[in-house]
Amino acid sequence: MISIKVGVVGGAGYTAGELLRILVNHPNVEIAFVHSNSNAGNPITDVHSGLIGETDLVFTSELSFDKVDALFLCSAHGDSKKFMAENNVPAAVKIIDLSTDYREKRTDHDFVYGLPELNASEIRKAQHVANPGCFATCIQLGLLPLAASGMLTDDIHVNAITGSTGAGVKPSATSHFSWRNNNISIYKAFNHQHLQEIGQSLHQLQKNFDAAVNFIPVRGNFARGIYATIYTKSNLNIEEAKSLYKDFYKDAAFTFVVDKNPDMKQVVNTNKGIVYLEKHGDKLLIVSMIDNLLKGASGQAVQNMNLMFGLDEKAGLGLKSIGF
Repeated sequence: MISIKVGVVGGAGYTAGELLRILVNHPNVEIAFVHSNSNAGNPITDVHSGLIGETDLVFTSELSFDKVDALFLCSAHGDSKKFMAENNVPAAVKIIDLSTDYREKRTDHDFVYGLPELNASEIRKAQHVANPGCFATCIQLGLLPLAASGMLTDDIHVNAITGSTGAGVKPSATSHFSWRNNNISIYKAFNHQHLQEIGQSLHQLQKNFDAAVNFIPVRGNFARGIYATIYTKSNLNIEEAKSLYKDFYKDAAFTFVVDKNPDMKQVVNTNKGIVYLEKHGDKLLIVSMIDNLLKGASGQAVQNMNLMFGLDEKAGLGLKSIGF
């Protein structure tokens, strides 16, 4: 059996906690170190208390690159570039970056955009992978089949609501309980940072795509999950649309097109993406949903690791939704 030794950098946040929850039970993984300068010497369970009884690991300030086959970067946006510039990571170590730093395809880095439903074959050959954003993953799963068929011919309208964990572990004015409870608000309307990677992927599949993606992000009053409603004009009838989507995702490990109107709890605590379609006049309505911390972050990172090391894509990711 393949055994992969992994290191985690930036081990104190929500995404790192979810990553560790998966990795401690992954059949092919041994965790070599979990790095955190602010928590060095403390048990991991002091921060990630859900892992009590599952690991005795402690945080370290040491970066033992010689002991790992793969490295997960879970630091804040902007910090991954600094980390790569300041550290000489051996060329043999595979890197999966969960920040925004390398998602844009450029000539100054070799990171592959890590959306398996789009780039599985490239991910399998990659040494470095840029894990997609949470909103970006959810919205792209709703649009990729149309782009692959050259059918995005009109403006796209997206309203997507996300849980508070998307704002990170450190409380802010718009994430602490007293403000977030029984409350919603929009932010970064038409200007969210994930629009860049969404547009990049749509252009990858449909070279002539030049319509607008009108995206309204919404802060939800729940902890985790993203529920996106997307619509655009389409000449397809509903049966043609369902056939197109089901064919596109027929080999996808975690993305499913359903016939019954779903609810978000079906994906919470899983690495699944669920897509549902309706047709209203000339408009195709697409509902897409994921868990922002799993398929939108740590679960997808492990899915990418599995692909990079030639493992079963689903290894370690047999997670059940809360489903009630």
